[in-house]
Amino acid sequence: MFQKTSFTTLIVGVFIVYVLHTCWVMYGIVYTKPCENPRSDKCISPYLASNPPLQLSIYTALRPNGDGGHSLIHREEAFDVHTRFERLINVSLPKKTRKNGTLYAMVFVHQPGMSPWQDPRQVHLVTQLTTYMLPKPPEVSLITGEDEPQQQQNPSMGVDDKLDRPVSHWRSRLTLNIVAENFHFDREALPSDVHRYMKVFQSGRKMVYLPLLFIDQLSNRVKDLVEINSSTTELPLTISYDTIALGKLRFWIHMQDAVYSLQQFGFTEKDADEIKGIFVDTNLYFLALTFFVAAFHLLFDFLAFKNDISFWKQKKSMVGMSSKAVLWRCFSTIVIFLYLLDEQTSLLVLIPAGIGSLIEVWKVKKAFKIYFMWKGGKPTFLFGKSDESEKRTEEYDSLAMKYLSYLLYPLCVGGAVYALVFVKYKSWYSWLINSLVNGVYAFGFLFMLPQLFVNYKLKSVAHLPWKAFMYKAFNTFIDDVFAFIITMPTSHRLACFRDDAVFLIYLYQRWLYPVDKTRVNEYGVSYDEDPKKKIHKD
Repeated sequence: MFQKTSFTTLIVGVFIVYVLHTCWVMYGIVYTKPCENPRSDKCISPYLASNPPLQLSIYTALRPNGDGGHSLIHREEAFDVHTRFERLINVSLPKKTRKNGTLYAMVFVHQPGMSPWQDPRQVHLVTQLTTYMLPKPPEVSLITGEDEPQQQQNPSMGVDDKLDRPVSHWRSRLTLNIVAENFHFDREALPSDVHRYMKVFQSGRKMVYLPLLFIDQLSNRVKDLVEINSSTTELPLTISYDTIALGKLRFWIHMQDAVYSLQQFGFTEKDADEIKGIFVDTNLYFLALTFFVAAFHLLFDFLAFKNDISFWKQKKSMVGMSSKAVLWRCFSTIVIFLYLLDEQTSLLVLIPAGIGSLIEVWKVKKAFKIYFMWKGGKPTFLFGKSDESEKRTEEYDSLAMKYLSYLLYPLCVGGAVYALVFVKYKSWYSWLINSLVNGVYAFGFLFMLPQLFVNYKLKSVAHLPWKAFMYKAFNTFIDDVFAFIITMPTSHRLACFRDDAVFLIYLYQRWLYPVDKTRVNEYGVSYDEDPKKKIHKD
């Protein structure tokens, strides 16, 4: 009655629904319905429409409510909300802050000539000027044993305690925004995200809202943090102000809340910083393009993952497959995972890398026919035997790796020696992992060449998982586009295009050694790799 729906079709359908739903949600965030009749009592009018004189005052305090004293650090007496500015000031640190304490900034927009504490029409926000984070460990030259110049350490704690305990860091930037457009809100359709930033008062029969002040927490990046020592009496603070559109304000509020939620779930400051970089380092239009590209990238990743697993799950013979390329792929994936772990990379990147490493280990088990069983209460590993066709493939594979080693080993050793002499690392382990991962990044594409050599010798490509190859190729092309749009190192751009060159050779081999779709090929593998589909030989 009904045609059976494939799993891939179902996933693509869910993906399309997800993208459309996300677009609708994003539209609801950036678009706010204005009040149709600004003179109506149902409208909330902007206080800035009358161009009132304003003053900006910024205080520091040890507590968020200002109890226990506060100090004025900056004042803009003739504050024009339409004029952006940037000020660099020096802030004195209280004794408690220097002893691994916290310091808050209290930002007021109020009427000039009046204390903000007595002004009934003032708006203010409070933010932390400090945050807690593990200090960066010193980097040592493994040849000379000399440390890099470091900031003076806190004498009240040892080196080991200092590296294990989070210490107070100074946020050297304070970014302020105000919605300067004269937008009339509908009282019956007031967005909840704007409501908590809105302060209103009654003016006759109308409701008037005071300036929408916003402190941009997404601009607080790890690269701007400065470790606070007990001997530090003052630190620089850059105060930056600019106007912000209402749609961008609402989007920024949602993103800021999302980052805060992740931190509550255990994400560190460094994890949150990587997420902030996605929004801060790109404009909104490019961010929207990045979302669509990333969504398709995720879809292709999933489909490649699904087809790769299906292919290797059904794989019974290694005829035509380079087992050494599978082994080196597993090794390189594990090295990259250890490198990310050593660099304390975000969990968003670390977890997929760990899962990928486990999958590669499983593929090695399938490729080398390794079986695990318990015998006499002890684990035992058994290795399957190869038939004549597989042995012939292994001979070609070994010959290809022999030729490849003439180029690969000198390059890797030379890179490791260079890093040992000229680069400083935290430990010998860091040097080893960095040397290995640099070799993997620089020469990892060479491990794809043995498979090309095996294809050439056997004059066949029917044994390859072409569906997974195609999805991976689509992702590689996407990476190529972004390698030129986004500022990236030249080595990374070359890394993207070298994979394309190898894939083009695969396509050429596919054209050179065509597959007959109407029969099972000479290696016992059908064209569509579907064992459930009955295929008869000619």
